[in-house]
Amino acid sequence: MSIVDGIIIGIYIVGILAAGLWVVRKKEMNADAYFLASHSLKWPVIGAALFASNISTIHIVGLTASGFNDGLVWGNFEWMAVFVLILLGLIFAPFYYKNKISTLPEFLERRYNATSRTVLAFFALVGVLFMHIGVSLYAGAVVFEHFFGVNVYLSILVISVITTIYTAIGGLQSVVITETIQAIILIGGSIVLTVFGFRALPEQGIESWEALKAAAKPEQLSIIPSDSNTSGLSFLSIVLGYPVLGIWYWCADQTIVQRVLGAKSLRDAKIGPLFAAGIKILPVFILVLPGVLGYVLFKDIITDANDTFPVLITQLLPTGLKGLMAAALLAALMSSIAAALNSAGTLVSIDIVKRNRPQISDRQQVRIGRITAVVVMVIAMSWSPVVAKFNSIFEAVVVLLSVISPPISAVFVWGVFWKRGNHQGANVTLMSGFLLGLIVFLADFPIVGDVKVITEGWGLSFMMQAWWLFVCSSVIFVVASLLSPPPDYQKIDSCTLSSPLAFLKNDPGEKTNVPLILSGLLILVMLLLYFLFS
Repeated sequence: MSIVDGIIIGIYIVGILAAGLWVVRKKEMNADAYFLASHSLKWPVIGAALFASNISTIHIVGLTASGFNDGLVWGNFEWMAVFVLILLGLIFAPFYYKNKISTLPEFLERRYNATSRTVLAFFALVGVLFMHIGVSLYAGAVVFEHFFGVNVYLSILVISVITTIYTAIGGLQSVVITETIQAIILIGGSIVLTVFGFRALPEQGIESWEALKAAAKPEQLSIIPSDSNTSGLSFLSIVLGYPVLGIWYWCADQTIVQRVLGAKSLRDAKIGPLFAAGIKILPVFILVLPGVLGYVLFKDIITDANDTFPVLITQLLPTGLKGLMAAALLAALMSSIAAALNSAGTLVSIDIVKRNRPQISDRQQVRIGRITAVVVMVIAMSWSPVVAKFNSIFEAVVVLLSVISPPISAVFVWGVFWKRGNHQGANVTLMSGFLLGLIVFLADFPIVGDVKVITEGWGLSFMMQAWWLFVCSSVIFVVASLLSPPPDYQKIDSCTLSSPLAFLKNDPGEKTNVPLILSGLLILVMLLLYFLFS
């Protein structure tokens, strides 16, 4: 990195921090403002923030590494997200908005009972600690080490301190504004990097798409996995397993959905996720595909797949653009971690402290949220180096998702679509599902030795593990619910669909169902893309 690049990195990070703090400079930082941006978020900001909080350094470094290892098949995690975001916009977001909830555990309390709320809050904090922050810190450390030669552990410490200070001051309003800026910069920068990658191909004698296919690994440019692919993914596992992961991540995870909870109107709450769905089409072309280009161009240089994106930057981009991309990576890391810290503070302050001390003041709630951010960051720092045991950073994310998601997805899906489901079924499902997931994770995680018992010994990929854990959770939910008294249907009416297709109807006073039309267009676009890249 040149001096010019270093200066650009410094200016960019300071500018992002200043922008985040400028937004809230004159606002009174009460609980509603700090945790939910005073319910002022419009759909473009919600959509961009959903995308940016998801596409952090984890995805940038991890998806490119997965593209280098296996190819476009990992792009299914981006394109399948489009369908799940449609579910968020059409089904789940209206329930959240109409119930005026502050957290997703609060929604479970209204649908089931207080115990369900407590268990989900615990699950959400586990997700924040081990996935959103822990893995993000390691991804950022990889970037720091490659660009600046800084030790991984020192990098984690530096990133943690800076991000915690920033989060404690700004609140959700600062987080979503900086995430919106990051979304624009990251998309633009990744497009530029992809263009430079394609421009370098002729130097290797590659002048056509067919020549690129020949230079890449077999089927590295196909989105549909074959039986011979080495990724561990199959078409069946993607179709069955991804919705289990996606429904929790996109529809029931506080860190992500908190942006929707801060929507200004029902229309913003519904269209925001659909806008994010449209943006989610891009990462296959600007993140996964560059990983394939990295294999074709620099397979002799890249020894660790996680280095693919940094190598592309240093090898392809001129001075100035290198600094801008490195700065965008670091700032994106900071904003995504800030979002997770903000959601952790929300969960602890509202779902734990305020429930037990209803008289607590707004100022005390904000203080507790800030203290929580510090504590959560310290714990996440101790976990993050363990991520090195996975083949790629992105694999670490999806493996963690595959064991956390099933019971939560089961409780939310059955809770919205099946009125007969009750709190007995929900509580048994959440706790037994978590225990099953923990057993599966420990059996498959090579803490001692190198053998993954379930994946390698039984031949069951993590995606199929997620599916079968979801099936087990669903059976437990249905059986436990039927063996106990039915819920008070009048009490849960605002949390369940009147019929399975009720979400297709127009809202009162709505002449044209714009969200439904947008959803139909998105589905048509996705079917066309799958046809073209199969």
